[in-house]
Amino acid sequence: MAKGISTASRKSKGRALQQLVRDAVLETYDSLEPDDCKSTAMGQGGEDVQLSPAARKLFPYSVECKRHRAFAVYGPYEQAKANAGGYQPLLVIQGDRKKPLAILDFNHFMELTKHAKVD
Repeated sequence: MAKGISTASRKSKGRALQQLVRDAVLETYDSLEPDDCKSTAMGQGGEDVQLSPAARKLFPYSVECKRHRAFAVYGPYEQAKANAGGYQPLLVIQGDRKKPLAILDFNHFMELTKHAKVD
């Protein structure tokens, strides 16, 4: 927990990261409607970005978002796994003044690379 930063400010930063992920999913898959991908309320249990069945078919990930100055990622990744409900867990983290990062299982990542287009 950062010294001098209010709880409201911390929650606002976390909410902004969830909304960034939500917006990216909706922009990437233009067949989706806004109700297909929603940022959950702060403090609510479960996934941080809720997906409709239509969105889940296109983006088969269970998203957990964390925003901190520094990270130990295994705890939050375990939380993402616990909330995944059979879907591929995806942890999105962002440090202060840093770009967001996506963390997923390495074996799953390697499967994705097999299907990636190389120009």
